[in-house]
Amino acid sequence: MIPDPTVFAREWIEAWNSHDLERILAHYSDDFEITTPMIKVALGLDSGTLKGKENVRRYWQAALQKVPDLRFELIEAARGVDSVAVYYHGVMNRRAIEVMSFDEAGQVARAVAHYTA
Repeated sequence: MIPDPTVFAREWIEAWNSHDLERILAHYSDDFEITTPMIKVALGLDSGTLKGKENVRRYWQAALQKVPDLRFELIEAARGVDSVAVYYHGVMNRRAIEVMSFDEAGQVARAVAHYTA
């Protein structure tokens, strides 16, 4: 089940802006997988990928502590095949596009993030 892209994106942005890790993680399945250049930078993992909600929890918890003033701003959201792309102003004054694929329960199972230079 794919949610309405704009409704999902607004709630997702609000969750991140709340800095409430449980609220953020509620969007994701237990076996969630994320690929982002930020993992490569922060953790030195060449793949840039983390698997499993608990691994992602530890990474995001550390990230939220390092960036206490983190604030995202939604630019646009778009629907794909079993996915939603969220275009937003992100960290370090960069714009980001995050493509999130959903499972049958309507939770994000996989996400791939892209950032401007």
